[in-house]
Amino acid sequence: MNIIITGASSGVGFEAVIELILSGQHKIIALARSQDKLERLAEICAGLNPDCILYPIAFDIVHDDYVDLEQFIASNLDGNIDVLINNAGVLINKPFIDLKETDFVEMLQSNFIGHVRIIQSLHKFMPAGSHIVNIGSMGGYQGSAKFVGLSAYSASKAALHTLTECLAQEFAELGIKVNCLALGSAQTEMLEKAFPGYQSPVMAFEMGKYIADFALTGHKFFNGKILPVAVSTP
Repeated sequence: MNIIITGASSGVGFEAVIELILSGQHKIIALARSQDKLERLAEICAGLNPDCILYPIAFDIVHDDYVDLEQFIASNLDGNIDVLINNAGVLINKPFIDLKETDFVEMLQSNFIGHVRIIQSLHKFMPAGSHIVNIGSMGGYQGSAKFVGLSAYSASKAALHTLTECLAQEFAELGIKVNCLALGSAQTEMLEKAFPGYQSPVMAFEMGKYIADFALTGHKFFNGKILPVAVSTP
């Protein structure tokens, strides 16, 4: 399969790429803003599977121009994308009364607008039977427990959840399936920075494996679904 994943330089995105490399002879474009971390990912993947085809590309889904990326896809993936995993995102932990408007803008840009941009740009490369996986959060899942300090983050993820449901209908005639995994906590750098000292019951590599497996097979069973993936968040 031809796969693109954003936010691949760390956390569950990093681990999902490793799992995809181990699971078959896929062609994978790994996108993130950090070239150094992407190069480390490429070194690890080459050691695990020397025959793997991994393209680590430093790219900002919010601010960069998509023309060159589209040309790269046309040349190196034969203009075909089977799976798009929208994993990039950031988290701000700050009480609501202390949040600035710029904090909300950053959350919406990174956790929502960036995904809008990449889907609008790349959906034309996705044939019938392809799968878009948006990585949401239990914080944005309706009826879940909410946490102090995560209002901006949770609101941005809720927007991504609703976008998922809308796109499943808009892309139905094209045969593109769209789902969202509302993740609970996983032990990542982002979690450790936002909640120092907290220990998640789920390791990053475990969540990465789940994301990779779902991206390859979940569209056979689901479309337009927001699926909670958590053992500790009611």
